Amino acid sequence: MEVAFSLEPAPSLVPVREAPLLVLVGLTGVGKSTLVEALGLPRLPDRRELVDRFVLPRYGAEPPIPREERFRLTRRFREEFPGGVAEVLARGYVPPKPLLLFDGLRGEGEVAYALEHLPRARFVLLHAREATRLKRLLSRQDAFDRVRLAPEEEARLKALAQGVLTEEELAEALSLAPLEEVLAKLKIVAEEKKNYDPEGPLRLLEGHPRALVLDTEALSPEEEVLAVRRFLQEGLR
Repeated sequence: MEVAFSLEPAPSLVPVREAPLLVLVGLTGVGKSTLVEALGLPRLPDRRELVDRFVLPRYGAEPPIPREERFRLTRRFREEFPGGVAEVLARGYVPPKPLLLFDGLRGEGEVAYALEHLPRARFVLLHAREATRLKRLLSRQDAFDRVRLAPEEEARLKALAQGVLTEEELAEALSLAPLEEVLAKLKIVAEEKKNYDPEGPLRLLEGHPRALVLDTEALSPEEEVLAVRRFLQEGLR
């Protein structure tokens, strides 16, 4: 169930800064959506919706737009507001609930801002190798993942894969989908890695008392849910 989110105060709402939150952190394809559905918690509008509602209009853009254009505009937003989407979240107002789920934050700047400005938030960092994220993108067939792919980009993206995938991992991806599809999804994985260093959030959250780190390649969805529930129960003690 999605709950209301507003940047304007109202008698029926409380500041997000005062609300108990469970915040998921991770890049596309790490398994956040699967965990969101499995947990079944009341949830805030997700990252995609907050960007659509509060970031893109700032620059005269309306969704849907290609992913690379979203990356460009969200990068521009972070240049103005280093906390990125975490700043939008922290300025909001929500209905009072025992716990609200937010999916999700990315990058060291957003996580650092949230740690400082959302004192009642707890964080679950999900991570997986780039090769695994690419395979999940190829299998999920989400229209949101579409990007423009010019013919001259193919050679550049093949070279780019060398810094993201091994030759064996790229060959495996190419066995799952046509070349253009693999290159389009690889572009998303590579752009995210460039824009949001996955090691930054890990440095901040690994071992932090308000955080749980999950390797979604090593755990089943059922194991992830059990780990999150234990984590939340420990926080109530």
